[in-house]
Parts: sequence; C-alpha cells; structure tokens
Amino acid sequence: MDREPPGRLAYLISRYPTTGHRFILREVRGLRALGWDIQTIAIRGPDRPAGRMTPEEAEEHARTLYVTEASWARVAGIHGAALLKRPWRYLATLLYALRIGRREPRAALRRGLYFLEAVVAGSWLERQGRTHVHTHFSSTVALLMGRLFPLSWSATLHGPDEFTDPEGFALREKLAAAAFVVAISHYGRSQVMRFTPPECWERVEVCRLGIEAAGRPRPGGHSRAEEFRVLCVARLAPVKGHQVLLEAVHALCRQGRRLRLTLAGDGEERARLEARAAALGLREQVIFKGWVNQPELAALYRECDLFVLASFAEGVPVALMEAMAQGAPCVATGVMGVPELIRDGVDGLLVAPADAAGLAAAMARMMDSPELRERLAASGRQRVLAEYNLEQNVAQLSGIFQRRLAGRGAPRS
Repeated sequence: MDREPPGRLAYLISRYPTTGHRFILREVRGLRALGWDIQTIAIRGPDRPAGRMTPEEAEEHARTLYVTEASWARVAGIHGAALLKRPWRYLATLLYALRIGRREPRAALRRGLYFLEAVVAGSWLERQGRTHVHTHFSSTVALLMGRLFPLSWSATLHGPDEFTDPEGFALREKLAAAAFVVAISHYGRSQVMRFTPPECWERVEVCRLGIEAAGRPRPGGHSRAEEFRVLCVARLAPVKGHQVLLEAVHALCRQGRRLRLTLAGDGEERARLEARAAALGLREQVIFKGWVNQPELAALYRECDLFVLASFAEGVPVALMEAMAQGAPCVATGVMGVPELIRDGVDGLLVAPADAAGLAAAMARMMDSPELRERLAASGRQRVLAEYNLEQNVAQLSGIFQRRLAGRGAPRS
C-alpha cells in the first residue's frame, strides 16, 4: 500500500539557487525525495547565469517563482486584488510592517519593500492553496505574509546576524507569530531564548544542517607540493576575519615557512584584502579564486593540506563541514556554534578569534605534524558523517514539519 505523501509546503528564500547557500537546495531536494510537495519562491534570482549552473541548480531555477521578476504592472494588480479582498487586513499589515523593529526611516522603507514582496508571494501561495511556508533568510517577508494571508509560517535561523540586532530583526515578534523556528545549533537556540519570553521557547527546535556524504577520504599525509597549501572558503566580508588570517600567514612566512593560501569566495572586502596582501608582501602567497562551483570546490578541499576559518562570528559553517567530510584537517575560531562541530584537539584545532599569533601557532603546529593532521582529519570526517549527515538531518526536519503541522487546519481567511 502506498504511503500518503507528508504534505505540501512552500519554501521562501531570499535568493535561489546560490553558490554560498547550496545547503538550501540540498534541503529542498531532500524533502522532495521524502515525498513533500514543495513550491520554491525566491525574492531574487540566482547569483550567476544559467550557463554556469549545475544541472540540479538549473532544474530548481526552472521550477522556482521569483518575486522581483514580476513586472510592476503585475505587482500593482496583485496588490490591488489583495486590497479589495481584505482591505482592513491589508492596511493593518502595511502599518505593522512600517512600525516593527527599529523606528528609523531607512528601516521603515526597507520593511515597506518587504511588504510589497510579501503580498506578491502570499498571493501566489494562496492561489495554489498552500497553507504553510518555511523560510531561509526572508523571515520578515514570511511574518508579513502570515498576517495578511491564510497561512502559517516557520523559519530556519542561522545566526549570527539575527542575534546581533534582535530588536531590528524583530526576533521577539517573529517567534510569537511563527508556528515554530528551527535553530541550526544549540547555541542558536540559546540566543533565541535569550531575547524572547519563556512562554515562546517551546516553539524553538534544533535541527542541524547536513551535507552530502563525501566519497572516500583523500590520501593522507602532506602533499608532495613544494608549498604547504592552506584553503579558506568564505565570502569576503569583515565578519569572516580574513585580515587576521593574512596576518597569520605573514607571520608564518617571516619564520621562513613556505605556504600558499587560497581564498575561495568573493564579496565587498575583496579590494581591501588584495591591498592588504600586497602591503604584507604576500602577492605570491595568496590566491583570490572568487566563487567556484561545487566540483571545483570539492577538488580544492581534497588538494589542500589545511583548511582554516578565522571568523569573528558564525552559525555552523557549511564550508567547514564540507572540508571535514573531505578529510581536510581544520583550524577554526571557537566562536558561537563552531565548538558544536569541532571538538578542540579531537576533530580539529580551535583558536580565539582576532588572535593572529594564536592562529599562526595553531597553523604551525599542524604544518609540523603530519600525524596530528591525519588524526584530527580522520576524527573530523567521522564526526560530520555521523552528526551532520544530509539524509539523516533532512529526515529529522521532515519529522519536525509533520509533528508541528499535524492537525493544523487552514489558518483564518
């Protein structure tokens, strides 16, 4: 006898698909494999042209609805219809959008744009008869959709941005309105609890992100390359601590060590980081790769001698999981959710943030001991495969949806 499908969902995403958030694509496709009927809606389109997408990304692109691709005439028509159908609720939601969070003109303008997006996305879902939407990185739009349309919503909160300015993020209001929220770490759950009343804490679930199990681990030992190969995969933003990493590499080079740092990723800090690398005399030692696709990234993980992440703040970095799964030894800052992934001295080495000397010392320790690298890499790989496995954690998320949404009738119309 065929099993009844788990149900119908919508996924609301800020931008989809993207290189930096490939884990969302994995999650959506994993849930579909379990039988969920999922409509993806993204505020903005992909981060690169169709010709540079993988087949999976191209497939997701084709089946996703994009809010910002709607013409202004279509947006106006959707808003007009929503106003006629629910005039008081439409106006009340608009006023709510303008006053939640920080009372600043620029913030109010931004939330006004979120309201425009919420009406478009919510209208599409109402027309499809979908009554629950889950979101990554668009929780304000989901909050407004839930106030105007007959649907419930939930969100995955990644951190650290949500916890840096909980008032501006309207964390308290969102938890009060959401059916539930998912934190990707116990640290993340603690921060939601920190800024919200205890009566709402029951709505916070912990479900780790997961990655696809890698193939066989790469051969062990130091590569036969002339230079020790260090890899960092992260967007080029201040929070990722690349300046500190450059200082650590500079210190190691001054000790006479031969190494090469590859930075995979791009962002607003690139010009400043390139200038800093040049000022430190590291033009030959630092390679700026920009964004790379998944096959290229897998090759970088397998070819590096050490993976390093010097972030000042993190949720639980997917790049760190991927490096560990590929058998790369890792050094990272012990911030926020990272110690839940890496046990210091067991699965990798953890260092204090903003400590270039400490980071350089940990990197030197790894460079000097192939045995240490092998031991930590093997343990790190097993930890990711056991605790951050995509199939296992998507199944857990599916169970959360089924449990939380069971017996829910259609929300008020």
